[in-house]
Amino acid sequence: MQDARFEDGREAPLNLGALDADDLQVVSSLVQDAVFPITEMRWDARGRSFALLVNRFRWEDEGKDRHAPERVQSLLAFAGVLRVSSQGVDRSDKDVILSLLSVTFEAGEDGAGEILLTLAGDGALRLSVEAIDVTLKDVTRPYVAPSKSVPKHDD
Repeated sequence: MQDARFEDGREAPLNLGALDADDLQVVSSLVQDAVFPITEMRWDARGRSFALLVNRFRWEDEGKDRHAPERVQSLLAFAGVLRVSSQGVDRSDKDVILSLLSVTFEAGEDGAGEILLTLAGDGALRLSVEAIDVTLKDVTRPYVAPSKSVPKHDD
């Protein structure tokens, strides 16, 4: 089996930034259904940053009619993070694979607030941030999604 290539879809790897709630909504739509091992989360308290290395579904792929559905490994990074908390996430189980459903912002005062990463199975990560400062960057070439299908959602 051969990995997909960026050239196959005639699209460049994503490298996006989000500095407000509207931008964050775009990033959220691109990381919907991203999966990642629990071991691929990093919080640098001193550097005030939090990052996830995720395998995201390529929702933006315009070549889907020419090839199987694809995923790509991407870095989802948050700057200005003051505190990180989790709910429904067993961080002691290093074999857990998490699935990201959405990324939203709850505004506080003076641009600060909480970024909520909602996970499948009632889990969540909450980042207390100074302001919205998020980056989504593809770091590998796309590859055929192991399921070879588009993620589906129950309505």
